[in-house]
Amino acid sequence: MKYLSFLNKYGDKFLALWLYLFIVVVIFSEVFRRYVIEFSSLWGEETARFSFIYMVWIGASIAVKERLHIRIGIVVDRLSDQVRNLFNIFYGLLGMFLAVVALKYSMEPVMTSIKFQSVTDGLRIVQAWFLFAVPFGFSLILLRLVQVLLDDINRFRSKQPPAMAEKLFD
Repeated sequence: MKYLSFLNKYGDKFLALWLYLFIVVVIFSEVFRRYVIEFSSLWGEETARFSFIYMVWIGASIAVKERLHIRIGIVVDRLSDQVRNLFNIFYGLLGMFLAVVALKYSMEPVMTSIKFQSVTDGLRIVQAWFLFAVPFGFSLILLRLVQVLLDDINRFRSKQPPAMAEKLFD
């Protein structure tokens, strides 16, 4: 149980950090190779690009978990705690609906890529691995939305104040 709690708290951040470090190393080495050695690889730009795509989707799930997604709070912030909890539950349900729809439609290009065995230009490996970044991201977002929604429902039932992210700007 401790392992799952640790993985829940730090797993996505750890993965995003490693992807970011990978991107930095690859781009730095490619710049060095291109301008100093005057030879660049085919795999460098492509792996950095696809790593960046995965990192962005992982970052989106982190934003959902930390409640850092954009909301217009001018009206909602003036309401009572219970009503704000209801708004959070509504936002969670709406987000889950959108994530399920997006997950369904984002699997179609992956399945098409598998069916026709399309490959990437530089690496010449099955493109489905990289197209899977979108359904993977929406799966993570859906998981985080379920966690946040359960927390919001518990807060509503126990009449606790709504969970809110720290404000970046005032």
